[in-house]
Amino acid sequence: MAKCFSFTATRDWCFRYSFSNAGLRSSTTDLGDGTVMHVWAPKAHIKSKPTLILIHGIGANAMWQWNDFISPLMSRFNVYVPDLLFFGDSYTTRPERSEQFQAQCVMRVMEAHGVTVMNVVGISYGGFVGYSMAAQFKERVEKLVLCCAGVCLEEKDMDEGMFKVKSVDEAVSILLPQKPEKMRELMEISFYKPAKGLPTCFLNDFINEMCTEYFQERKELIQALHKDRKLSDLPNITQPTLIIWGEHDQIFPLELALRLKRHLGDNAELVIIKNAGHAINVEKPKELYKHFKSFLID
Repeated sequence: MAKCFSFTATRDWCFRYSFSNAGLRSSTTDLGDGTVMHVWAPKAHIKSKPTLILIHGIGANAMWQWNDFISPLMSRFNVYVPDLLFFGDSYTTRPERSEQFQAQCVMRVMEAHGVTVMNVVGISYGGFVGYSMAAQFKERVEKLVLCCAGVCLEEKDMDEGMFKVKSVDEAVSILLPQKPEKMRELMEISFYKPAKGLPTCFLNDFINEMCTEYFQERKELIQALHKDRKLSDLPNITQPTLIIWGEHDQIFPLELALRLKRHLGDNAELVIIKNAGHAINVEKPKELYKHFKSFLID
């Protein structure tokens, strides 16, 4: 029986065309230890331009989260957009699930592309990876932008009622939705003004295309993020850092942004975007780009 038309697959193809049209090419690198990393890399790396890495969060592949930013940023930077492990075409047979290992894999694929110094932007889970890159590779990360990335969370925060969810399993069921009602719940807590009335067939299509592959591995990534996490264990970083947060973020509440600013002190600047939730890259792309430009360029 022929497969029905997929809106999600069609949109994914459109994003591929958009990335290619902006001057990026799809590149897959075997790191040689059971790990394969996919990255969108410039068709021509221009040495006079600085390099910028855009790191996505939990959800669909990197294209869905960064499409609105590629064209304007390409005029200023050599832009690289990796798929983290277990997203897009990146995977590993190794057992590691920490953001530290993700950071090492991103850095190794950048080395494979001949890039040694870079600026890093990470959103949500991608911010955890970006922070770890800045901590592990101090001489190679120049500036860091963290968007709605709760790197300061502690394991006890969930027990103390900081989050909408009461357990990691509940968080997994929403962040990795396998049913339309969970997809609606995810949209409800991700957006300040979530879209209403999306047909169930659209939601099922997105789940089938984007949320079923590597489900167990992605679940382990979320579990590793939370388990035994303490603020006292979070390394301090020295790079200039911009923290950007949605005022109404329900996934990583604003308190975590304030905590991170206190942790980093004068080294960090905090910007709060009004009328925005967790998905600030979707709800406020122009405002977000304005802050990127101000911090990274101006």
